[in-house]
Amino acid sequence: MNNKKVRQNQQDQKAASGTASPQAPNQNVGLPKVLRAREPDREARAILRMLNLSPQVSLDRLSVDSFRKGWLLAAKALGRRIPVASVTEQVIVGPGGPMTLRIFKPSHTDELLPAFLWCFGGGFVIGGLDSADSVCRNIAHYAGCITVAISYRLAPEHTISASREDVLAAVNWIAENGAELGIDTTRLALGGDSAGGNLTAAISQELLRRDGPTLRMQVMVYPATELVEKFPSYEENIHGRYFLTAEAVAWLEERLSESLMTLDIEDPWYSPRRSPDLRGLPPAVIVTAGFDPIRDDGLDYGVRLRAAGVPVEMLHYAGQFHGFINFDSVLGAARDVLKRISEALVAAFDEAPAADRTIEIADEPSPAGSGLRAAGELTTATVTVWAATVRWRDMLLRMASPRAARATRLLLKPWSLPTALLRRRINSRLDTLSARQTYPHACTCPTKQRKAA
Repeated sequence: MNNKKVRQNQQDQKAASGTASPQAPNQNVGLPKVLRAREPDREARAILRMLNLSPQVSLDRLSVDSFRKGWLLAAKALGRRIPVASVTEQVIVGPGGPMTLRIFKPSHTDELLPAFLWCFGGGFVIGGLDSADSVCRNIAHYAGCITVAISYRLAPEHTISASREDVLAAVNWIAENGAELGIDTTRLALGGDSAGGNLTAAISQELLRRDGPTLRMQVMVYPATELVEKFPSYEENIHGRYFLTAEAVAWLEERLSESLMTLDIEDPWYSPRRSPDLRGLPPAVIVTAGFDPIRDDGLDYGVRLRAAGVPVEMLHYAGQFHGFINFDSVLGAARDVLKRISEALVAAFDEAPAADRTIEIADEPSPAGSGLRAAGELTTATVTVWAATVRWRDMLLRMASPRAARATRLLLKPWSLPTALLRRRINSRLDTLSARQTYPHACTCPTKQRKAA
């Protein structure tokens, strides 16, 4: 892809206007009132304990292939497999060769449906179509739209230029050929988490510059829109073992070294927050987590979009960590955010006015040292480990032998159904998530959060 003139114009504008270094986004209207809870949400604490207590492998000695497999297993084990009507794959010609799109259809219908295109996360190094499975199934089911997971080339085999070239090519292909897949190409939205959030922001800007396909919405889940400097939330959260650790970041940056050294990552094509003009971009949903090292990145980009007149629905989970959306089998917050994203997409596809608001979702605080708190902690930890163990067992069985997995499910069905109902009932009793709208101040009272199915 050759965009020399566009890039040069951006560089000239950037030099003229200047780009502020990252600062703590605490002086801007519409930001969450609580950036980080006193401690992670109760379910988040339980899953973090479980992950942190497992045998730790030195990442220095971990190969790229091993790291990719580890993340894939975690995402598949702890993400739900919500039933959809069909899951198929389409191979298209991409800039670097064949590319695979995985298409999740919510129902069998001859009617053309809107489509949500999803870019998986993983620091541009790990992740893939399989790690995106749970997110795509949730969105297809709850939003009633076709969801398309986009594969793209990863580092260190390729520079990060390849990732955005591939996603841009996939979006353009779907806009031109989507009807063959049952897609209404006038109703498209794009989203992604982490590195996928970076791609979403960059591609949304590029489509606007090129007068390309119109997006109804962009969804960015804890996006990395700044690749040069780090925000204050990095030092606040990077050493706390909140899933995205300093060791993991160092490992990823080493694999990205060629991109970071040989490309101009100050260019908005790589660091989208540095674009001097964000006007005219599609409405956005931005999801952030309080214990995420790149929390302030997403918040800052949301503020910039709002300043440019773009409606932004900020969904801030002050007690969650980077990556939580992939663990919807054990985290009510993950189920909650997937439903909220789906609701926003339904509204966008129906051409409803875009929401411009901030909603904060977190555990209701419990009295320190209370007996109820201790009992709740123990029960939550037990249920979380119980659910995670079942999920890991089922996933490993599927990998070893799909036939054996089916036979095991049939054999255990008389016990698994009652225990699943029991876990669901316990979870509903333990659900302490509450949501409140803090911008604009239309809703001042905390409201009990919906029960996640």
